[in-house]
Amino acid sequence: MPPRTVPFLDLGAINARHAAGFAAGLQRVLHSGRVMLGPETEAFEHEFGALCDSPHAIGVSNGLDALHLVLKAWGLGPGDEVIVPSHTFIATWLAVSLTGATPVPVDVDERTCNLDADRVAAAVTPRTRALIAVHLYGRPAPMDALMALAHRHGFKVLEDAAQAHGARLNGRRAGSLGHAAAFSFYPGKNLGALGDGGAITTADTALALQLRKLRNYGSEVKYVHEVAGMNARLDELQAAFLREKLPHLLGDNARRQALARLYRQELADTPGLILPVPDDDAHESVWHLHVVRHPRRDELAQALQAAGVGVLVHYPTPPHRQGAYAHQPVAHNHLPVADLLAAQVLSLPMGPTLSDDDVRWVCQQVREACNRLR
Repeated sequence: MPPRTVPFLDLGAINARHAAGFAAGLQRVLHSGRVMLGPETEAFEHEFGALCDSPHAIGVSNGLDALHLVLKAWGLGPGDEVIVPSHTFIATWLAVSLTGATPVPVDVDERTCNLDADRVAAAVTPRTRALIAVHLYGRPAPMDALMALAHRHGFKVLEDAAQAHGARLNGRRAGSLGHAAAFSFYPGKNLGALGDGGAITTADTALALQLRKLRNYGSEVKYVHEVAGMNARLDELQAAFLREKLPHLLGDNARRQALARLYRQELADTPGLILPVPDDDAHESVWHLHVVRHPRRDELAQALQAAGVGVLVHYPTPPHRQGAYAHQPVAHNHLPVADLLAAQVLSLPMGPTLSDDDVRWVCQQVREACNRLR
């Protein structure tokens, strides 16, 4: 018998559940003759906006474009500052850089890995035009405090909800908590396409109209280009696939939440291991990732991989230490929490097709490895 393995994420198993629906969606697109900005995209926008409690949803090409388009629509450019978390995927920062504005990193809360509102308040300057609040790993950022700061100082708040489809804060969905929100439908997300895709949600009707133009070469009417836009549209086929998966999202999220509780139960008191902050009455995470911490992370990761456990690191190098920012002043910023997390975080297997037995076996491997590293 081959040795047991548990993959980090089994996309094959996740998507196999939807094979018939994908085939039906493909047939609808083929028969419609529309491949861009057709009935599938329009229907998905309506359905996804409803799930996010948002009156407007705009399908776009990917999560980075979603972030960039909002900042572009808000008119950000050189001389403007945008506050960003120190610990996040680099797309959060790149969206700012693409506008010519300056990303201003603020260190995150070590426990939640999300922005710390007090540190954000200290970073606001007269040039602060926006803040990007990342709901990292599926846990909502402290949006009430961040929105209060934005109201006080007159800047915009953009939710980076790429990992938070369906998450809630005080009963309100991610996507309805800021002035606008950007989502990614990269295949590994809680709501993943079979290729790239993204969306923007907002309650601002004027912003939504501008975004619909910007994603389509700045055009609302064919060959009439009112603004300098981009080619950043969600295609009909991906919209059809997303429509098939969307009704299952909340059920899949509930399964992730159950697995997170099982991880906490099985890994309690494991030597050296720091567990993620659990949900509470206010925060309903969708557990896109289940991220633990260990002071000897690399050794733990090697031991788990050797045992057959699929693990990844999200993220091993903070944006301010990436080559993309090596020649900019931000490369010299002192961001100790970001550096600490980059050295310690480890993502364990997580996904709606994992069994309880899979997770218990993974936890057994984690406990044994941590005991050896004492």
